[in-house]
Amino acid sequence: MIEDPRPMSTSRLQQILTTAIQKRAHLLDDSTNSLRLLDGEGDGLPGIYLESYGGAWLVSTQGPHLSQDLKNTLREMAPSLYWKRLDQHQKESPIHLGGTIMPEYFTGTENGVHCRLSFQSGYSQGIFLDQRENRAKLRALSSPDKTVLNTFAYTGVFSVTAALGGAKTTTLDLSQVYLDWAKENFTLNQLDPDAHYFCKGDTFHWLKRFAKQDRTFDFIILDPPTFSRDDKGKVFRAERDYGKLFKLALACLSKNGMILACTNARRISTGDFKKQLQAMTAGPGKFQAATMPEDFSESPYLKSIWYSRR
Repeated sequence: MIEDPRPMSTSRLQQILTTAIQKRAHLLDDSTNSLRLLDGEGDGLPGIYLESYGGAWLVSTQGPHLSQDLKNTLREMAPSLYWKRLDQHQKESPIHLGGTIMPEYFTGTENGVHCRLSFQSGYSQGIFLDQRENRAKLRALSSPDKTVLNTFAYTGVFSVTAALGGAKTTTLDLSQVYLDWAKENFTLNQLDPDAHYFCKGDTFHWLKRFAKQDRTFDFIILDPPTFSRDDKGKVFRAERDYGKLFKLALACLSKNGMILACTNARRISTGDFKKQLQAMTAGPGKFQAATMPEDFSESPYLKSIWYSRR
């Protein structure tokens, strides 16, 4: 936790938390119970982030400590409270601090889409909340005559969203655990996973394979980790290598298709990210930058660009 040199009273903490949550009240309803409730400096508490996952609260700190005053205040407000450290060297599961102990798996909702969540499955909880508006746009664009390739798919929420719009989806991830989780998400939404495709393996490999097969998609989702290393030791860095990934995806894109390209690499601006993508394209096409959801008010760390050949 980033320490403020001036001690903050309990009443002030309560006021900041209440104001932040009230500001987002219009986003919370029967169709959405998973979103960010407090966004660090954007809401007056630098280094502190509070999120609702299926109604359970998770507080995250950019440091090894959570102040006792904040802990006590949140315990009084939260139906269920967990804490995790946003430390690149600490990837442990969240710690229970108070209220209801959540089961290993529970369900959250986002715009009516159900997702299996967990506070016991490592560092990530099952959904990236900052992609809410991009998922909503994909669902609006999806229809039974469309195909969607979701790469680096994690638990497949983009795939589920597109399938609910009627599209035929292909979910691609390196982890069988997450592919199985994605199938559970399909089932949660009364979708038959057997009516869709699931591919295990490296995205770069599969994009090359799809291109050789002349297999194309109407929508391709690219949301790779900022840094990764494949099983052969080859390193991917978003700042340096994203353009190569985008070019491979272009070879698998249908004539009038669209690519959603995302990165949370903080060392690259939206403008520089767009230039990296533009350098890989030829002919007509449009690039449209998307903003982050309104509950993420601190800084636009997630860069999202929709590319269209139309």
